[in-house]
Amino acid sequence: MAELVTRRLRLRQWRDQDAEPFAKMNADPRVMVHYPNPYLRTESDALMMRFRAAINANSCAPWAVERLDTETFIGYIGLSYFADGLPFAPCVEVGWRLAAQHWGQGFATEGAIASLAHGFDELGLDEIVSMTATTNAASERVMQKIGLVKKEGNFMHPRVADGHRLQEHVLYSMTRDQWLAGLFKIDHKS
Repeated sequence: MAELVTRRLRLRQWRDQDAEPFAKMNADPRVMVHYPNPYLRTESDALMMRFRAAINANSCAPWAVERLDTETFIGYIGLSYFADGLPFAPCVEVGWRLAAQHWGQGFATEGAIASLAHGFDELGLDEIVSMTATTNAASERVMQKIGLVKKEGNFMHPRVADGHRLQEHVLYSMTRDQWLAGLFKIDHKS
């Protein structure tokens, strides 16, 4: 997968030195409030290795994200392929997770737009979706800012336990035709 560079961010392959800040981020209850549980270090390391392997195989996987001004690792942003396990699979999702100190600065929006551009312009995808728990208003705002359109009706995420407060999810999407029409296209390098 190509490395993406925006005005303030580098979306790149994962490095060994990302493991420690990634694990710290994934253990932070503030960051993980919209996930069933914070991750153990072993879970975080395994996720990083899955992302790294998928990128090496030229598959969709979230990139490690660093700020250009400080070269600081701040989280991940990118595309993920889901072959099954979701009511609308197969699909490609755009997603993000950033360390709390980097919230509210437009980084998720900036990186997600670059990911959409990569997905539609470079990979030729027909549709990209994004989902989150109904409790996650901040991520839903990012979905709206990047031009995704909310699908009718919510869904119960099959990987979240029945009755769990995070089981109900919203689903947003954008089609290739919408992207190419320029209705939602934003210059991700400005």
